[in-house]
Amino acid sequence: MKLRLALLLCALAAMVFAADVTGKWTFEQQGRNGAQTVTLTLKADGSNLTGSISGRGGDTEITNGKVDGSNVSFSVVREFQGNKINTKYSGTLSGDELKLKIEIEGRDMPAREVTAKRVSST
Repeated sequence: MKLRLALLLCALAAMVFAADVTGKWTFEQQGRNGAQTVTLTLKADGSNLTGSISGRGGDTEITNGKVDGSNVSFSVVREFQGNKINTKYSGTLSGDELKLKIEIEGRDMPAREVTAKRVSST
């Protein structure tokens, strides 16, 4: 009985202290005109993740956003010259750092890795 109670308390503590990805995040990425600051605005609601990412032409909504403990994943679909480009983001949250792997679907390119820093919690 004591073991069950201890396990239950540990599980509850893990849920209470789970990392919260909600907020604004920024990272640098190389573009055609040099380094660009990219801003992520994320909102976690349980395991669902919504938000947007800045880029050419303004903000783009994220899709398929998920949070699983400290693991985060989402996609961004942009249109360029009549073609849809799906970019997949996956990574790990640790405090005020979000380490992301960025992969462009259908492109034979290695994944890029960036570290986004939390700018605000809202």
